[in-house]
Amino acid sequence: MNSNKLLQQITAMFGIFMVAFYIGVGVFMLFYARKWFVIDKAICVIMGSTFLFFGVYRIFVSINQVRKAFFTREEDEE
Repeated sequence: MNSNKLLQQITAMFGIFMVAFYIGVGVFMLFYARKWFVIDKAICVIMGSTFLFFGVYRIFVSINQVRKAFFTREEDEE
């Protein structure tokens, strides 16, 4: 296996982890942060929706990375 291919696979898996992180932080900020911390509602909505939308964007980017890293042959890349 090519070391570049292995690095792409590790990066793709890390991207999936980050998608879960961004969506989790977004949901936490939108629904639960005001119960645990003293934060203004507008800040929670702005930050939460930003994290949530960026997480949704990263889903599509991560899907393309996973498809390229795991499901393409080495002949296709050259």
